[in-house]
Formats: sequence, C-alpha cells, structure tokens
Amino acid sequence: MKPPICCLCDKELEENEGGLVYFKKSPSDLEWDNKMKQPGMTGHPPYADWFCDVHLGKAKKLTNLTIQEALKLLKA
Repeated sequence: MKPPICCLCDKELEENEGGLVYFKKSPSDLEWDNKMKQPGMTGHPPYADWFCDVHLGKAKKLTNLTIQEALKLLKA
C-alpha cells in the first residue's frame, strides 16, 4: 500500500485523518486485480488513493467514476 499522503495536496496524514477512497474499476484495474490473485503479488490498487480531510468529502462523491476521471475533476 502507498503511504497515507493526500494525492492532491501531498499532506502527510496522521492516524484517524483523511481516508483511502476506492473508485470505479476500469478494465485495466480488473486486470490488476486478477494479477494480484497470484501467489506473492502485493501492491496498492491503482483505483484507490489517499485524501486529506479537506479533499476526502469531494473524493467520496466521485466514487462512481474511475480514479482518472475523478482526479481530473478534483484538480480542476
């Protein structure tokens, strides 16, 4: 897993601060999920990222989008 750092503002998150948000899976995300089922495979899901308290609420409202679509809107 990636360390808990907001993907929008680079704020390092303390315990009980911000959260990890999972977005809609794209076809390549589904392929990644299948690869992770193999023995010894680990990693941070490409369809999830960390958000600080300032950005968390907005990110949670966009979970019906892929992470690429959501980040484009959040960075606008």
